[in-house]
Amino acid sequence: MSEEQQTRPAETPAGNPPPTPLSCWSGSAVSGAIAVGAYFLTVSIASSFAAKPLPTGNAFAQNIAVAVRTLIVGMGALATGIFGIVALGLLLLGIQVGLQGLRKAQS
Repeated sequence: MSEEQQTRPAETPAGNPPPTPLSCWSGSAVSGAIAVGAYFLTVSIASSFAAKPLPTGNAFAQNIAVAVRTLIVGMGALATGIFGIVALGLLLLGIQVGLQGLRKAQS
């Protein structure tokens, strides 16, 4: 190996530098904050829908209203779940990267 290749930092296959624990944890905090916001928004929307009665004039209109309400609350719950899982994954990735750095420093 030449001297130039030895002084280069390790890179991922895509050419990006490897993640650091701080970047993982800051991403986890942002994603967690978005998940909490999406949760409160979903609860607020569901409470608003529960407080308002469905239209009673037409069975077809009731079916459409139920479908739209279900879709809106479901999309909010999906966003909450996705951002929550991403936050958890980034937190665990930060721990893993930190432990790998400690092991590499010890050897």
